Amino acid sequence: MTRFVPCLGFTLLLVAAATSHAQAPAPPQQQPPPAPIIVRTPIVFVPVTVKDEHGQLVGDLTRDDFRILADGVEQKIATFSSEAVPLSAVVVLDNDLDQRVSTNVQKSLISIAASFGPDDEVALVSYEEFPETISDFSFNNDALFTTLKRFEIGSHNHTIIEDPAFRPGGPPPPGQAPPGPPQGTGPSLPLPQKFKSNVDMTDAIFAAGEMLKSRGRDRRKIIFLLSDESNSNNNAHSFDETLRSLLISDVSLYSISVSRSVPVGKKLLQKGALDLQKYAADTGGDTFYAKKEDDLDRLYSEVTEQARNEYTLTFSPTEVTKGQDYHPIEVRVKRPGLNIETREGYYESAITPGR
Repeated sequence: MTRFVPCLGFTLLLVAAATSHAQAPAPPQQQPPPAPIIVRTPIVFVPVTVKDEHGQLVGDLTRDDFRILADGVEQKIATFSSEAVPLSAVVVLDNDLDQRVSTNVQKSLISIAASFGPDDEVALVSYEEFPETISDFSFNNDALFTTLKRFEIGSHNHTIIEDPAFRPGGPPPPGQAPPGPPQGTGPSLPLPQKFKSNVDMTDAIFAAGEMLKSRGRDRRKIIFLLSDESNSNNNAHSFDETLRSLLISDVSLYSISVSRSVPVGKKLLQKGALDLQKYAADTGGDTFYAKKEDDLDRLYSEVTEQARNEYTLTFSPTEVTKGQDYHPIEVRVKRPGLNIETREGYYESAITPGR
């Protein structure tokens, strides 16, 4: 019987081999590539409308024709475009017009749809005391036409009182002759009722701006407001709050006034008119006035044409004043005799890098 007796050298060789294998270093692990360093630059978008002395749009300017200043310091123009862009628009309708104008406005409403193209998205909002969304954003122009055709504008009657102290049969305003019998003769008639406005225009503008906030920057965002300019004193949102919300969302306001007389009292009219003019001026929009019925159809198209064909400039703020949030902007063109409409400033806290 043959017996196998292991050799000591062979045994040591096996042990050494096993030990060598156990102590072999693990292959180096692959390190993930370093993350790229991305520097995002805050960008301010500046829509600019340029008109000649006759109020006609000027569309043949180039990048070199423009200068931008922020806080009085000239800024380098980062990008420039003169191409027409599609619109994201909220059409806002005053739903409490005076009867003398509401009929004409009602007839013209369907023409608003014709002013938008197939690439424009449009929402419809009406307002009295509170804003109400009639239809959300849609590219369907036929649906917009149908909605406007079915929408009925509310109206009110009112009596304008030039002097609250004046009463028929009573003392006339200073400097005017009595319109009737002297005071104390004849019956004393009741003071006519004066219409009181519950129309919260500022809240409607704020709501429209919130709707536009999420729309893309590849589109021009506008509020298309049709109103008699009256605005109550009961708005939930202030003028400054509303203006800031429009500026941080790059929304421009275009208003068409259909007022031909004092609809709800001089103070409310003046307040609304001044607010609208400032909203339009500060956001780079515009204000239009319909003096007669035939003006409305023309103005609807004029608003969208102007908004769609603005120049678009951008810049990254440099050397602006530290420690302040709001920075005024000035845009200049080298060609003389032209009028410029653009936003009046931007909020530094609203510029999200790479937004």
